[in-house]
Amino acid sequence: MGGSLVAVTAITLPEHLQRLLAEGERLRRQHHRGRYAPSPTGPLHLGNLRTALLSWLITRLQGGEWLLRIDDLDTPRNRPDAEASILNDLRWLGLDWDGPLIRQSERRGLYATVLSSLRGAGLLYPCRCSRRLLADVSAPHGRSPVYPRLCRGLEPRWGPEAGRLPSWRLAMDPGLLCWQEQLVPCGVLDLEREVGDVVLRRADGFLAYHLATAVDELSLGMADVVRGADLWAATGPQVAVMRHLRPHGSSLPRYWHTPLWRDGAGERLSKRQGGTGLADLRARGLDAAAVLGLLAASLDLVPPATRLSSTELLQEQSLPRLQALLRQTPVAQDAAGT
Repeated sequence: MGGSLVAVTAITLPEHLQRLLAEGERLRRQHHRGRYAPSPTGPLHLGNLRTALLSWLITRLQGGEWLLRIDDLDTPRNRPDAEASILNDLRWLGLDWDGPLIRQSERRGLYATVLSSLRGAGLLYPCRCSRRLLADVSAPHGRSPVYPRLCRGLEPRWGPEAGRLPSWRLAMDPGLLCWQEQLVPCGVLDLEREVGDVVLRRADGFLAYHLATAVDELSLGMADVVRGADLWAATGPQVAVMRHLRPHGSSLPRYWHTPLWRDGAGERLSKRQGGTGLADLRARGLDAAAVLGLLAASLDLVPPATRLSSTELLQEQSLPRLQALLRQTPVAQDAAGT
């Protein structure tokens, strides 16, 4: 992929936010912090649970702190019983987390401050394009349709019109965005062709996933972000936001985009399709030791039909071995969303 690295515009942040990001940088350099960040939209399926296990292992093998964050900003999609189900599943498998549970819904003020700072720096513009319009005019480029910048460069109109507010988009300059990957040589996306000007605040007023996630990774001091390869494309806008926020010389998380769990037909598991979860396995008589063995065996960490606890699995692994095994499974197909 040709092109030059994207230039970064530094922004001025309020003093309390500067202190918060500085503390996040200290934590990232001194503690091998990791996190698991499910959305409370339904029960976890086997693919979700395997990602949680990998994130827990990668963090614990480095002697680090493993945080649990609930990404619950998109309240219309949240299910009232989902959070409790997630916590119960992780506890049942022995995947313990450090510190209190973190909910993004309780951090909205922090995200709003960052959003205001980005707007004050002239990096955002209002967009009034409807989903129907974008579906008609957008053509796919790279991994997903990219916004064709119809509202960029127009006179900004931030107020409501016909009872509707605009969405707020982050203006991306042309260039390549790169980040550190642990399972492939590097992460790279072309901002103009593969990312585009992403929404950071929706027209309905909801703060966007990319904004909140970027702020959390930096402020909470995440050193390693472990997630499915289907979220590769989401890394671009999140890293773009981070680069505007981080102080000069500070670090970014390392990313582990892991292969997805697919069913017998080659289709990836999903909540929407009702992928197999713990309730199904427990109904078939499997206990926690059997389920952990199933998850670990799917990655060749242990032989099939192994029974063990999370602590026993941790004692049997090393980070170099785990990394080598994960590198043997190509993630390109999953990252491309196929």
